[in-house]
Amino acid sequence: MALMETPDVTIGWKAAPFKLKGVDGKRHALEEVRGPKGLLVMFICNHCPYVKAVIERLVHDVRELERVGIGSVAIMSNDTKSYPDDSFENMEKFSQEKGFTFPYLLDETQEVARAYGAVCTPDFFGFNGKLELQYRGRLDASWNLTIPDPERELLIAMKEVAEKGRTDAAQSPSMGCSIKWKDR
Repeated sequence: MALMETPDVTIGWKAAPFKLKGVDGKRHALEEVRGPKGLLVMFICNHCPYVKAVIERLVHDVRELERVGIGSVAIMSNDTKSYPDDSFENMEKFSQEKGFTFPYLLDETQEVARAYGAVCTPDFFGFNGKLELQYRGRLDASWNLTIPDPERELLIAMKEVAEKGRTDAAQSPSMGCSIKWKDR
């Protein structure tokens, strides 16, 4: 497991389009998963301890964001041949066990992860209603629950995006396991 942090990014770039197969058997496109006030794109996987540590809080926060008009989508971009815990079948199980209310998509070619510049799991990209990037940071300050009741940084920032179309919230890098790239 290689620990990675998300790099600084330029706020305002447009979300890259995609159309990927979800665990529900349907193909989901960028325009279909966005909410009227914005979109949260999450790069996650099934096996990463960083994802496992935050997944319940993440599912909870996504439900809150849905209520304010932010759509959400999770994308799994790891090499499933080298990491079979992240197989499509295991994605189906993981999403059911954790109660996902959002599409969980397989980026088999890894083109979407590359287009977004995703580096780790979890990696969060928060867009406004015009699909302009407004947030690239962590869920909160405690990936391993060592801080009781941490400030919900992602939730606060994205609620502000829903309200104003932008956020002034500080953006601390997310950290997690590196994306498992295929050999080219």
